[in-house]
Amino acid sequence: MIKIIAVGTIKDKHLDALIKDYEKRINSYHKIQIIEVKDEPITSDERMVKEREGRRVYEKIGSDEYVILLDLHGQMTDSISLSNKIDKLFVHHSKLTFVIGGSLGLADCLVERSNERIKLSDLTFTHQMTRLILLEQIYRCFKILNHETYHK
Repeated sequence: MIKIIAVGTIKDKHLDALIKDYEKRINSYHKIQIIEVKDEPITSDERMVKEREGRRVYEKIGSDEYVILLDLHGQMTDSISLSNKIDKLFVHHSKLTFVIGGSLGLADCLVERSNERIKLSDLTFTHQMTRLILLEQIYRCFKILNHETYHK
């Protein structure tokens, strides 16, 4: 199973429709689940905000899951490398979990729990857009692994 745990909800109905479309596409290859946790209002105590959001995410992660954080400080990857990584990880792990933190970043408990951290781009995206981009990349991975054509 692939699980995506994301802080916050998708408020834009058009973006939500695209996300649901990619979920459906991925489900024809592999089971995927998206879990949303509540985001905190931003206050002057940014560390506390990150910790509260981080605890909510942490509670949704099982002890047997391989955890990949989407992180600006993570390792840059490309689509082919990501598809090879997913293929190899499924040999030893039945559950892959991707985590998209809140707007202030990731809590220390998540960084410590993660197995690795990846960066999708040097560009900055909203967390809602990051979810769509991640889903598109996961779908692309399955297309690559199955030697199927996709957008060129």
